[in-house]
Parts: sequence; C-alpha cells; structure tokens
Amino acid sequence: MGAVRKSITFTEEQDKWIKFQIIKGDFTNDSEYIRALVRKDQAENARILELKKAIEDGLNSGISNKTVTDIITDVEATMKANGEL
Repeated sequence: MGAVRKSITFTEEQDKWIKFQIIKGDFTNDSEYIRALVRKDQAENARILELKKAIEDGLNSGISNKTVTDIITDVEATMKANGEL
C-alpha cells in the first residue's frame, strides 16, 4: 500500500499529548500515533454503520406477534444452544 505525506498542525497542548504517548512507549513516533487514531476512527465508524443497518432492518421487519415472554424464552434458548448461558 502506498503512503501519502501530509502536513498537520497541532496546538502545543496536542503536541505535548502526542509526545507523552510516545514517551510512555505506546507509540514509536507521531505518525504511528496518528495512524492508530485513524484506524480507531475507521473501526468506530464501521461499527456505527452496522448498528444503523441493524436498526433499519429492525424497523423494516414489522411488528412481531410474540409477547415479551416469548422473546425472552427464544433468546434464552438460543444462548443455551450457543453455550452463552
């Protein structure tokens, strides 16, 4: 994968924070820290898109005829079958 060079301006406080992360040993340089933040943001956005899709699917699925007790029973059965309960 190719690399693109960027120029970014930070406040002194932000620069101190980045340097602190490097001093702690969490990252070896500024670029590594910034790339980690971008990866974290990408993962979070992907998770948000999944949640939005699940909400949309739920809203589009219509109203269930099951009672709350029926739903709880079904969930418990599924969790037991999966070894989660």
